Amino acid sequence: MDAPRLLKKYPNRRLYDTRISSYITLGDVRQLVLDGESFEVREARTDQDITRLVLLQIIIEREEEGQPMLSATALQLMIRFYGDPLHGFMGRYIERSLQLFLEQQHALRKQLGGLIGASPFALLNQIAERNLDLWKNLQQGMGKAARPAAKRSAKRTGKTAKPAPKPKR
Repeated sequence: MDAPRLLKKYPNRRLYDTRISSYITLGDVRQLVLDGESFEVREARTDQDITRLVLLQIIIEREEEGQPMLSATALQLMIRFYGDPLHGFMGRYIERSLQLFLEQQHALRKQLGGLIGASPFALLNQIAERNLDLWKNLQQGMGKAARPAAKRSAKRTGKTAKPAPKPKR
């Protein structure tokens, strides 16, 4: 497994990506998260790991931009767990809950993608083929049900069905 990508934060508050040898923004770091890239952010002077702080900063920016994901009540409940004996458990619980939610979301999207297929025409074609098969099976079933009834009727009357005479020329 590759080592995580190293980002350094300098006193001028700029982030430096050592892999591409360039300064990057918090938006770039957010894109790394969305791309599933493993990275670590370190304070350039002290070499202290500040990854969590940078991620929290990204969350704060996202919360300010649009409709917030975390309500004031949710944040207050989270703050109450700091210092609580279950503090460590709560972090793992939230992490596992989010992972489970993402797995379910992925499974749902995969099912919906399979339902729709490559194009709406392919879906309509599949439906038409299924309907045609159902219609054929229904007709075959009705034909089989009618044949024994005709045979029973012929046995009762003693008459058998004669083939139609051929037309004379």
